[in-house]
Amino acid sequence: MKFKSFLFCFMAALLLVGQIQAQSKISAVKKGAKIDVTIDNLFFTSYLFPTDEKYPFFYPVNGPSGASVTSMRNGTYPHHSSLFFGCDRVNGGNYWQEGLDRGQIVSLREDILENDGPRVVIENECIWKRPGAVSPVKDLRKITITASSKELFQIDFEVTMEMLLDVTIEKTNHSLFSGRMDPALAVTNGGTMINAEGEKGEKGTFGKASAWIDCFGKRGDKIEGMAIMQHPGNNWYPSQWFTRDYGFFSPTPMYWPADDKATVLKKGDTIKLKYRVLVHAGTNETAKIAEEFKKYAAQ
Repeated sequence: MKFKSFLFCFMAALLLVGQIQAQSKISAVKKGAKIDVTIDNLFFTSYLFPTDEKYPFFYPVNGPSGASVTSMRNGTYPHHSSLFFGCDRVNGGNYWQEGLDRGQIVSLREDILENDGPRVVIENECIWKRPGAVSPVKDLRKITITASSKELFQIDFEVTMEMLLDVTIEKTNHSLFSGRMDPALAVTNGGTMINAEGEKGEKGTFGKASAWIDCFGKRGDKIEGMAIMQHPGNNWYPSQWFTRDYGFFSPTPMYWPADDKATVLKKGDTIKLKYRVLVHAGTNETAKIAEEFKKYAAQ
């Protein structure tokens, strides 16, 4: 009996060691106005917050291939900065498009709370400001990065927005969490954009309320992409999506406000929003995006 008990404990210990060894090691290093994140010593993403940028954002966001699944601006859409959070038409300010004099989301502090383990946790406090106006919003961001395998990387983005005065957000298609895919993975170049209901492309997804959208395409002889999920606990869930076949997608509640009126928030109000980004190999089916959303929704 003692031998069986010893053998059981030994096998359990081996199993635990195997599980620990299987976990990816996520590390973050702050370098000036950015935080670089690696997964098992391979570069994954940078979270950037320079004072001369419109807002903090992630770039690149590397897929399993090592190439970025997102793109960083272009001449036609210079306000699309990879993976980001912002909003236009906030008390007359623009905290989305180019031009710092129109409004800017400025990082006040960036702290790495957890590091060199199964996850990295970053806390970022920001103020929304523009010349000649009182700041309408400050926000606190919690960014958690994990990897369940070498083919599935995860960014959890949680933001709490506090209204510093009465805030009116006019109807705008430029609102909140957004991603811009690398052109090689966009629908216009043979890629796929699909929502939780199986509707595809800009024609099938634009203006539709859905829990998630996944975008993916070919890289050589392989497929990879990125999904954005909105948590069921969010205000305005499930938000309708603003999508474009050239690779832009965003759950955009301010473009479809209730009764087609402006969104009005009172001083002291807080809005808590949670999004999950999955960077993955394969299609939405092989990456099991629908199953991953069920796990997320249960949290």
